[in-house]
Amino acid sequence: MADLDLERKMVSPKKLHVTIPEPSDLSVSSPISSSSSAAAYELYLRLPELKTLWSSLDFPKWATEPVLKPALQAIEITFRLILTIASDTRPYINLREWTRRLDSLVTSQIKIVASLCEDDDEHVPVSNAWSSTSLLSDIATCRTTESIGQKILCMVENEMRWCKYTLGLGEPNLAGKPYLQYDAVCRPEELQSLKNNPYADHIENQENQTLYTIHQILESWIHVSLNLLNRIESRIDEGEFEKASSDVYLVETIWKLLTEIEDLHILMDPEDFLKVKKQLKIKSTSLNDAFCFRSKGLVEMAKMSKELRQKVPAVLEVEVDPTGGPRLQEAAMKLYSTKTDYEKIHLLQGMQAVESAAKRFFFGYQKLAAAMMGSAEANANRTAASHHQTCDSLTQVFMEPTYYPSLDAAKTFLGEFWSNLVSRH
Repeated sequence: MADLDLERKMVSPKKLHVTIPEPSDLSVSSPISSSSSAAAYELYLRLPELKTLWSSLDFPKWATEPVLKPALQAIEITFRLILTIASDTRPYINLREWTRRLDSLVTSQIKIVASLCEDDDEHVPVSNAWSSTSLLSDIATCRTTESIGQKILCMVENEMRWCKYTLGLGEPNLAGKPYLQYDAVCRPEELQSLKNNPYADHIENQENQTLYTIHQILESWIHVSLNLLNRIESRIDEGEFEKASSDVYLVETIWKLLTEIEDLHILMDPEDFLKVKKQLKIKSTSLNDAFCFRSKGLVEMAKMSKELRQKVPAVLEVEVDPTGGPRLQEAAMKLYSTKTDYEKIHLLQGMQAVESAAKRFFFGYQKLAAAMMGSAEANANRTAASHHQTCDSLTQVFMEPTYYPSLDAAKTFLGEFWSNLVSRH
């Protein structure tokens, strides 16, 4: 019988030597995040006004409002993007692929919203009436967008089937559940008032509106993630590991969603995009000037995702060994092998999944930037950096060693233990 004697069998330096890398001093921040470029980015997207809508908590007793409100607003802005693309008169846009990508994007967002709503049963503002101001009704009745609109309604019906209420966007609601007070929570009319960016009047370029709307969707989901990351920390501190695990996997999903949102850029016409880039005076100015770092929210999301590692000792219920001993590693191996606190295993796995998703986002962003602007501009800073034996901050983010060296070492030893056990038999 394979008895996992953690003290004697698994922690065996004679069989396997694992070097745990020192924690990196790399900060996910960038000088751009506090510069005039970041300020210009926020003004272009009208983020101060958007943040006011995200943070307007109208139902103080409803605990889910801080995360659900900006998520619903992101979906509503996506409805605006659907109408924007549908009304684009340029004959050379890839309308078919736009429709497919936007359909997929709405589906991904509704799935996250449904996950947020599943366990939400206290103080939810519900009624027996549909939304009267959501743009989805226009999409579902317009000749050019009717098919995608009807599909979205069916998707809402399907994904909300495990929830005690439904969104109230016009879905069939065959179960007769109460409707969320969507208009009061999401405020579609106020979101619609932010339809035009400050340059809409004097930049005649359709991609200006597309770029603006894509980034409003992106920033809305970043805000959702920041609230979820704060909630994860609170739930770990309170010992609610199962709920924290659920939230961690939502953050991982949102990192993947951000990649899906960014990838919409590839459908923009190359020349029109580069023209609007020039018109908006978007350019790289320094070594660490990756365009994505102009988003203070994204910088903070990356930082908080990385800082989840500080909660590992609390999850394992051990203190970090000040001498650098394998205390955390041994606790992790014991947890993995005994499986008595499986919700903690789920949480730790989710934390590592967040790290992977975040690094994939930044790697994908670097490749996307090269595809959109040409590798000469996208890699200009990396070329300059090579003369100083370093690399730009964007590359450092996804090339950085694991955030969880103790968990990494624990799995390495466990893998070696089982490999040796099988080989002996």
